[in-house]
Amino acid sequence: MPELPEVEQVVRALARAISGRRILAAELRLKRTAPGISAVNFNRRLRNSIITSVNRRGKYILIELDSDQVLTTHLRMTGKFVSIPAGEPLPRYAHVVFHLDNDRSLIFCDMRQFGRMRILTANKVLQARELRMLAPEPLSVDFSTDYFIDTLARSRRSLKQLLLDQTKVLGLGNIYAGEALFLARISPFKSADSLSRRRGLRLYEAIREVLQEAINLGSTLRIDLSDGGGVYFASPERFWRVYEREGEACVNCGKKIRRVVHGGRSTYYCPGCQKR
Repeated sequence: MPELPEVEQVVRALARAISGRRILAAELRLKRTAPGISAVNFNRRLRNSIITSVNRRGKYILIELDSDQVLTTHLRMTGKFVSIPAGEPLPRYAHVVFHLDNDRSLIFCDMRQFGRMRILTANKVLQARELRMLAPEPLSVDFSTDYFIDTLARSRRSLKQLLLDQTKVLGLGNIYAGEALFLARISPFKSADSLSRRRGLRLYEAIREVLQEAINLGSTLRIDLSDGGGVYFASPERFWRVYEREGEACVNCGKKIRRVVHGGRSTYYCPGCQKR
């Protein structure tokens, strides 16, 4: 599932491709993609609207319209946007088609069908339950050191599990939670409430560093909206320090990176640098 840096790259690609475009028609071809609305009403609420901007809240993509409505999208595991010339054959798994005024179509494809869309009025977007419950943006001033230290102190879960909870720490998934813990040299299995303030501040800085680093490097994606192959292009570079490096030498101490299943997810860590 894409994490915050990946979603940020998608948002930037969409903003370049569709900002200022008018939606001539919107075809909802798979109801479960937008379960709260009929295909007829989906089209009625979006057609003739101009896309004014594309933004993000956590992993939710927010396509803002001049009609004071916002189309929210969560990619989940395999959702992706594709842009093709009007009239070209649709790519596989095309579940939503937006016909734009520049003779192109923006298509939402989703092989696993887990992605979701919702149309909200602009003044109610941030009050929607799925957005209201999210933690502060991790690169914003709202994600303060006091907030983070207090969040750690209130949880008896392992640090890895806490960091994956989007209502507590936003934007981290399996990759960047593991990378932040490694950068801070803290065990992913340590109880959150047992972490000292000094180490908590070190983890706070590591979270912000790995997310900003991934955004700056282009994250794991090379976004090409004209690619209809089913997944976004993966980066050929492996800039992760521990993720998917089981058995390789740690970049710090040389000990072999280990992988265990923790909380149902693969967790990569260095037994030398990340002692409990």
